Amino acid sequence: MGKKKIFNDPIYGLISYPYEILYDLIEHSYFQRLRRISQTGLAHYVYPGAHHTRFQHALGALHLMTKAVQSLRNKGVDISEEEAEAVCIAILLHDIGHGPYSHALERTIIEVHHEELSLSYMNILNEEFEGKLGLAIEIFKGTYKKVFLHELVSSQLDMDRMDYLSRDSYFTGVAEGVIGYDRLIKMLNVVDGHIVVEEKGIYSVEKFLMARRLMYWQVYLHKTALGVEQMLKAALLRAKNLILSNVKVSCSEPLFELIMYKKSLKSNDLISSELMHLFSKIDDVDVLDMIKRNEHHEDIILSYICQSLIKRQLFKVYLLPDKPSTESLKKVQAEVAKNLGINDQLVSNLIISGFENSQLYNAEIDEIRILQKTGTVVPFSKFSDLKFDVKTTGKYFICSPIELGNI
Repeated sequence: MGKKKIFNDPIYGLISYPYEILYDLIEHSYFQRLRRISQTGLAHYVYPGAHHTRFQHALGALHLMTKAVQSLRNKGVDISEEEAEAVCIAILLHDIGHGPYSHALERTIIEVHHEELSLSYMNILNEEFEGKLGLAIEIFKGTYKKVFLHELVSSQLDMDRMDYLSRDSYFTGVAEGVIGYDRLIKMLNVVDGHIVVEEKGIYSVEKFLMARRLMYWQVYLHKTALGVEQMLKAALLRAKNLILSNVKVSCSEPLFELIMYKKSLKSNDLISSELMHLFSKIDDVDVLDMIKRNEHHEDIILSYICQSLIKRQLFKVYLLPDKPSTESLKKVQAEVAKNLGINDQLVSNLIISGFENSQLYNAEIDEIRILQKTGTVVPFSKFSDLKFDVKTTGKYFICSPIELGNI
């Protein structure tokens, strides 16, 4: 007894939670690591206030989940105490697998998505907590019979998205991301085992989808923030390649051990508690420490990127309508090599190209359901006046350390 605490949240005010196991999980070292994981990666290079963490986001999403459960119960939806506790655990731990700066390690040091890592941590914690997370894991994976509980954790209108839009818009100062989360939650209901939104909440749904679209292109995929993230990934990849080539790179012991980890880091090995414990020791501090330590490394590429990040001498990002050709990339490489006095083979490490996309609403895969006053459930895409393109929208880019001409 006495484990329950009150948190003062800048978005929701004073909040607390109904189940003691939630406080036990919050106090666990795996979860406390989220205090040192940035929620919006390196967006603070663009929006100076965006220094909030995954820890804050997880607590906020949990708060919204408690409100959603209570609202649905008030409408007669059958949610037992065991199920309510489990869905709260699922949302609390949904991001526990995030690595430094949220996505920087994905496809650089490790090859797996953070959701797979989150599930692995949940499995380990389930053993530590003597099977008390079993139902939460089922809900998280979407295998539990009451599908609507999984939809509260992961869907077009889940508590995760409601919190991160509210929180990220607050800390970045981007007012376009503000949503009516309270009204959205009160408009939720369950029909035929699925989450629906009552008809009078249609405009709140439209505002939610528009806010998400604007936040993606104004914050998450802002071209400067995109460029900084690519620079960070390039530094990590360069450090990794040097270490694997037996070149000394100054970094923390956990980061070095992860890079040198001999076993496969693909998803079929994630159940390894050895690997997960090692990963739990790594956070933003390790990555920033590596950047600071190697500003003057003998390797000109690693040194150049690290100095550029510390001094905020950011690479230029060029958004393109089509995938850049091999010829255009060679031109860029030659221009950069000439300007920086670096040979062509090395300079290829400084030219980053890729494609960033966000399919914000796909009516063909995960349609929002609208409950009409007549009791009929209709798809949002057929009920709303707004039209959302089901295609994946995205932008090709080239990231270069110098100003370029026509590319």
